Amino acid sequence: MPRLEEIHANLLDRLQEAREQGWVGEVAAIEASLAAAEQKLATMRDLADRHTTVHLGMPDFRTSAGRSTTGPGGD
Repeated sequence: MPRLEEIHANLLDRLQEAREQGWVGEVAAIEASLAAAEQKLATMRDLADRHTTVHLGMPDFRTSAGRSTTGPGGD
């Protein structure tokens, strides 16, 4: 995502330059690329918001295997 954000920022700079220079065809092409980058960023942000890491903890194998830390006879 950071690389795509860099690309998006670069497209904005290129769009401004193309408008200043009057490059109509270039403006249209950059606007199309900018729209695609914005859509991709929105999708990536949406996926990042939905997929969070859940810490499940460390399993205790002693209890699940029927073992205990006490010796024979409960000591």
